[in-house]
Amino acid sequence: MANIQEIARLAGVSTATVSRVINQHPYVSDLTRERVLKIIGQLDYVPNYNATSLKKGATRSIGIIAVDYNSLLMSLVRSFHTIAQQSGFNTMLFMTNGECSKELVALEMLRSRQLDALFCLVRTNEWNIIESYTRYGPIVTWQRLTSDSIPSVFMDQYQGYMLSLEYLYSKGYRKILNVFSSKGLNTLERIRAYRDFIQMHGLKDSGFPQFHNKMSIYDGEEIAQWWIKQTDKPEAISCSTDEVAAGILMELQRAGFTVPDDVGIMGFDNTDIAHLLDLTTIHYPVDKQAENAFAVIKSMLDQSVPKLHSLAFNLIERRST
Repeated sequence: MANIQEIARLAGVSTATVSRVINQHPYVSDLTRERVLKIIGQLDYVPNYNATSLKKGATRSIGIIAVDYNSLLMSLVRSFHTIAQQSGFNTMLFMTNGECSKELVALEMLRSRQLDALFCLVRTNEWNIIESYTRYGPIVTWQRLTSDSIPSVFMDQYQGYMLSLEYLYSKGYRKILNVFSSKGLNTLERIRAYRDFIQMHGLKDSGFPQFHNKMSIYDGEEIAQWWIKQTDKPEAISCSTDEVAAGILMELQRAGFTVPDDVGIMGFDNTDIAHLLDLTTIHYPVDKQAENAFAVIKSMLDQSVPKLHSLAFNLIERRST
C-alpha cells in the first residue's frame, strides 16, 4: 500500500509537505498542492486516521452506553449525537442488554484510547468498576449518581413526580394509582414524593397496589385490565412513562370506557406518543440533558468550564385528565 514517504518521493517534496496537504493546512503553494493531490489520486492513497488519532492522542469519538431501546433513551441518544457531531465528534452506541461483558467492551476501548470519552445512560457493571476506568478518559452518566470522578446530569425525579401529583390533586383527583418503573434511585424518589404528597394534603393511602417494573405499552394494557376488574377503582393513574399511559388509554377505550370521564391518565416524559394520543404528561427535557452531558465531556477534554442548561420539569396538559 502507498504511504506518505512514497508520495513525497514521487512529488519531490518532504513528508511534512504531504502531511500538510492531506490535513488541508496552509503554507503550501497551489502548484505543490495540486501535484501532491494528483499523485495521491493515482496511488489511491487513503490516510490511516486511526494511526493519526493515536499519534495525536484523540479519536474525536465518544461511546454511548445503554441497556436497551425505548423512545426516551433514543431521544437522548439522538440529541447527544447531534450536538457531538456539530462539534466534530463521532459517536458509537453500545447496547448491552444488561450484559456486563458488553459494557466492558466500551470501557476497554476507552482504556486503549479508541474512544475519547463515554456517556453512560444506564449502567450494567457496579459503579466502582466503571469508576476505575475514569483514569483513561471522561465518563459522564445520565443516572442519579453522586461521585467525585463521574459527573451526572440526572434530574430530581421527586420534583417531577410531585408536579404530576399536585396537578392531579388540583383537578379534583384523590384516589390515585401509582405506576413505577424499575426499583432504582429515581423510583425511590417518586415513592417518597407520593408519601409526602398524601401527608401534605391529609389524604389516606388509597390501599391500591404499587405497580413496579412497568414501562411499556403492554404493561399499560395489563394495568388497564386490572383497573376494569376493580370494584373500588382509582380515579386517576399516574404512570411511569408515556408508553404505559398509552397502553392504559387504548385498552380502556377498547373496553368501552372513556378517558378522562371514567379515569384520568397521566403520562411522564412527553414523548411523541403522548402528543399523538393527547396524553397529559410531564415534559422531561432529555435533549438538554444530552447537551449538558456533552458540554461536561468536552470541558473535561479541553480543561475548560462548561456552559450548562438550567433544567426543569414542565407540565403538559392535554385531554387525558
